[in-house]
Amino acid sequence: MNKSLDVITIGRSSVDLYGAQIGGRLEDMGSFRKYIGGSPTNMAAGTARLGLRSALITRVGDEHMGRFIREELAREGVDVTGVKTDRERLTALVLLAIRDEETFPLIFYRENCADMALCEDDIDEALIARARSVVATGTHLSHPDTEKAVLKALTLARKHGARTALDIDYRPNLWGLAGHGDGESRFVESAAVTSKLQSTLHLFDLIVGTEEEFHIAGGSTETIAALRAVRAVSRATLVCKRGAAGAVAFTGDIPDDLDGGETGPGYPIEVFNVLGAGDGFMSGLIKGWLEDAAWPRALQYANACGAFAVSRHGCTPAYPSLAELTFFLERGVKTKALRQDLELEQIHWATNRHADWSTMRVFAFDHRMQLEAMPGATPDKIGRFKALCLQAALDVQDGRSGYGILCDNRLGKRALHAASGTGLWIGRPVEWPGSRPLTLEPEIGPDSGGLDEWPLDNVVKVLCFCHPDDAPDLRDGQEETVRRLFAAARRNRLEFLLEIIPSKVGPVDDDTNATLIRRFYEIGIYPDWWKLEPMASRVAWEKACTAITDNDPNTRGIVVLGLDAPEDELAASFKIAAGFPLVKGFAVGRTIFANAAREWLAGDITDADAVQDMQARYRRLCVLWETARAVAQDNEATVPSQGGI
Repeated sequence: MNKSLDVITIGRSSVDLYGAQIGGRLEDMGSFRKYIGGSPTNMAAGTARLGLRSALITRVGDEHMGRFIREELAREGVDVTGVKTDRERLTALVLLAIRDEETFPLIFYRENCADMALCEDDIDEALIARARSVVATGTHLSHPDTEKAVLKALTLARKHGARTALDIDYRPNLWGLAGHGDGESRFVESAAVTSKLQSTLHLFDLIVGTEEEFHIAGGSTETIAALRAVRAVSRATLVCKRGAAGAVAFTGDIPDDLDGGETGPGYPIEVFNVLGAGDGFMSGLIKGWLEDAAWPRALQYANACGAFAVSRHGCTPAYPSLAELTFFLERGVKTKALRQDLELEQIHWATNRHADWSTMRVFAFDHRMQLEAMPGATPDKIGRFKALCLQAALDVQDGRSGYGILCDNRLGKRALHAASGTGLWIGRPVEWPGSRPLTLEPEIGPDSGGLDEWPLDNVVKVLCFCHPDDAPDLRDGQEETVRRLFAAARRNRLEFLLEIIPSKVGPVDDDTNATLIRRFYEIGIYPDWWKLEPMASRVAWEKACTAITDNDPNTRGIVVLGLDAPEDELAASFKIAAGFPLVKGFAVGRTIFANAAREWLAGDITDADAVQDMQARYRRLCVLWETARAVAQDNEATVPSQGGI
């Protein structure tokens, strides 16, 4: 049977607003970070990160938060066919905070929310038929309409040969058993809830819960008795989570002691945040379950994913990629505070980035002093001209991927803000133009704190005029500025592009760029992107690429800058650079806009003329790059030993 999906999760979907300050009351939070949330939503994203083909069935509102969930899921690789838009209700919200190791206050804003309006009509048999498994959570058994939707999905899953799983996910206040201020409450006895759960347990092949969750499912606060009560109505494999003691799986009769089940290796780590840990655990368990791994191996996946979750801020953002999980299972724990393991955190960041930018055609109009020096230039006119640059970029992009811009905020604010949400890659400079030693724009602030105002789709771009022969004081000062900026970018979840131009300050040879690149890695700077000047030597390119991949095999790659070169010179440089797969494209400015800028600022051409001129030049550069890349790939296919690194 053709199954294009590994797992469909069904149920809650919300936006988590996570207090950014640690150790205080929710009342004292000063700012929040926004993530997707809700157990099924977390699991859909968590399993997608582990390489499974996942989908989610839920409802979201027809508003900004609903669109955020849909877009974020798509970026994570989750199939959103089953995510319905509810035009009558708002998307659910949850406010959360980390008080201490045992206190995690949260408030559910779920009054008549979109996901609780899920109904039978939202369950598409064709979607269910595509799946190898369907995973439900207990909350959606708490209301008659959502229960009907879940039961329909489970019935169809069994009809089409899919496995079924239940994460009990007991939240008393979502069953109406606790007040709005008791969101962190995990257990309230209720015969009605027990009866409701037990009426459905026979529908599942796998049932997962904490000891308290099995207490509510089994109707007993004694764990063995509760597990036996569940076993009496279901032959599912039961996986009982025991916190720091790990987890245990029971495939048959329940023994007299919890240690009588199957267990997997655990990980002694520091507990920072338990919220969402169960969904991380479940993501790893589903991976093992669908691989038909032995339960000790499946539980190892689950325990590892749970360990990541409890050591980081947020739920879904904490979950590992498959590459990260593989690395961790092979290397093990080096520091109990996983979020302080720099090697692991770099892999986590680099392998969980969103979007495919394997091709980069970037129109760079972040120039400031070059435009300010042109006759007729004023800040207002430069701003209006940059809006024309953006229009030219969008016209060439025409909704396709692989296009981008570099634009500043000081003179190009109108264009920069308008670019958000267009599908363009957006780089934003932070350096004061032409500064050496490196100085940042005033809006960035002495501690780079200004980055906390940036939207997440902006990439921090910094140009550093540096050379291996720089005097120690100059080198140390510039490196400290870049290091501080890089730390602030990571803290604010912003990608980082480092541009280096040694040729402007000293002689260069085949080793110059590679030497600088290795130095930045040595001091702990791992750019997502490198922006390098065109190098005429293949040896120089090879050494630069090797310097990057030796230190960061997960880098986004390199873009080639233009330095105001004529098109024929750029074409020649493209031919060399395109032979190296790590070079993803170009970021060129004055070659595209300089002629139009001079004439437009002087009043000699119209807006339309300027846009048309820049369109044509930008489009020609795109063709030059694509041609160079195609030729390089053809040569590589013909002679595998040539090109690349």
